[in-house]
Amino acid sequence: MKMKIGIRPIIDGRRKGIRESLEGLTMAMAEKAKALIEKNCFYLDGTPVQCVIADTTIGGNKESALCREKFSKENVIATLSVTSCWCYGTETMDTDPLDLKAVWGLNSPSRPGAVYLAAVMAAHAQLGLPAFAIYGKDVQKPEEEIPSDVAEQIIIFCQMAAGIGEMRGRAYVNIGGVAMGIMGSYCDISFFKDYLGMRTEFVDMSEVKRRLELGIFDNNEFKKALIYVKENLKEGFDKNCKPKSREEKDADWETVVKMTLIVRDLIIGNTKLAKDGWIEESNGHDGLLGGFQGQRQWTDFMPNGDFTEAILNSCFDWNGIRAPLTLATENDTLNGISMLFGRMATGGAALFADVRSFWNEESIEKFTGVKVQGMAKQGVIHLINSGSACLDAIGCCKDKDGMPIMRRWWETTKDDVSLYLKKTVWCPADLDYFRGGGYSSRFETEAEMPITMIRINIVKGIGPTMQLAEGYTVKLPTKAADEIWKITDYTWPSTFVTPILKDKYGFRSVHQFMSCWGANHTAMVYGHVGRELIALACMLRIPVVLHNVDADQIFAPRSFLSFGQAGSDDSYFNACRAYGPLYK
Repeated sequence: MKMKIGIRPIIDGRRKGIRESLEGLTMAMAEKAKALIEKNCFYLDGTPVQCVIADTTIGGNKESALCREKFSKENVIATLSVTSCWCYGTETMDTDPLDLKAVWGLNSPSRPGAVYLAAVMAAHAQLGLPAFAIYGKDVQKPEEEIPSDVAEQIIIFCQMAAGIGEMRGRAYVNIGGVAMGIMGSYCDISFFKDYLGMRTEFVDMSEVKRRLELGIFDNNEFKKALIYVKENLKEGFDKNCKPKSREEKDADWETVVKMTLIVRDLIIGNTKLAKDGWIEESNGHDGLLGGFQGQRQWTDFMPNGDFTEAILNSCFDWNGIRAPLTLATENDTLNGISMLFGRMATGGAALFADVRSFWNEESIEKFTGVKVQGMAKQGVIHLINSGSACLDAIGCCKDKDGMPIMRRWWETTKDDVSLYLKKTVWCPADLDYFRGGGYSSRFETEAEMPITMIRINIVKGIGPTMQLAEGYTVKLPTKAADEIWKITDYTWPSTFVTPILKDKYGFRSVHQFMSCWGANHTAMVYGHVGRELIALACMLRIPVVLHNVDADQIFAPRSFLSFGQAGSDDSYFNACRAYGPLYK
């Protein structure tokens, strides 16, 4: 059962004229909010977020209790209280400590909702219940449509709250353990439980080997998938001095396709396995996402996970267009969660990459002989890794205005998929890196489009922190892009990005930004969604320690402003520490 948004129509409880005159207006506000949310907010499966409205307007404790009783049966994760008038704050507010909370007080001079909003925000603050305050900049009549600034905040709150609801009770599935000493691979069980409400499941990579050897996968789907791969995927050049034989390469293709089925089944299950007697295996681990260790214990003798990771993170496979299944390379659990957060905000796929190198214009000219123009002049960061770069990140799709885009997965078309396949080749793995072979997707992000980089880190003494940067992908001249590409690995997917610079530490130059990045990996999603991610972080009580979102654009619980100079990054940091994790 999906987690829902509960809408609480709040009203002045005084009878014999006052309440009666407001009943229709207040319930109409709730209905308009419901329609707005269900039109604009989505679950990860692409379906509209579901809302439930209290049976009556809420004018006092009794009706608050009845609303709470109804919402407890409806699986409500967050509440949006709406009102056009003064109401009795502590008698009508939502006091459930696990509910995420927002209040929309109408900016109207008649019985102003702003007065209630201010009073109830004070109550939330004093009771230790963080709540988002929504108040439009324009005065309006109660019967008017929801103004755009109010609508934007309602959508952000409900979209991020719905994402938190999707995590609750689900699992991160660790396939393998720690890859090459990468700290993000060390799964912090307390982080997942306390901050995200998630379980952690641990599956040794020997289970993948067992399923390969015993044939624990849907053989009919394997045949279908292998035909699809042979007919639609183009094999790229082989860089190895002593390449594998054609027979060995064909065997690798069979293995990586089987690995993809097995990894997917481990995370989400597959009822078809039960028909062959594999009942326990058919259940999977109720995973929302997972990670594959790979290096080195696996890749020193078996084909790597690059194909598996790239396909599962993309918006399609041999079964057609479908939601991405987030799978972190090298089992970097923190980057996997960063990818998931990006998917919650956008509905599209998330790219996983190494943050490899910073190139200023002088370095580009020195190594390639090319003088760059445009955004590249401020410097670029090369995002490149062998693993789970979603094919959506090529940037070859266009929106209705002809601009490059990474679509929400349910808006992806067959023509989009054809372009992805046309522009990607699958090169045999570098046998120095991956002794067991395999195939890496090779493409170049070919368009300049808005993106957001995301990373969760855990810092001893603080706990989890978030870093994010709004910026753009950058299209370098072909000669420059190729020369830089070859310096790392010419068989891996390549993306150049640059953040939006600001007069703020961490963003005064691209070099400074990269120097502040907290780990070797990043997630990247389409669009500028820093505002949404900061709201999400506030809900989860994860401080955002690096960002380039303007202060007047930040949307956070009202009480966070009281934990330092109002609107400063320190105030949000202090608030997260004071409130502690959502599921403490």
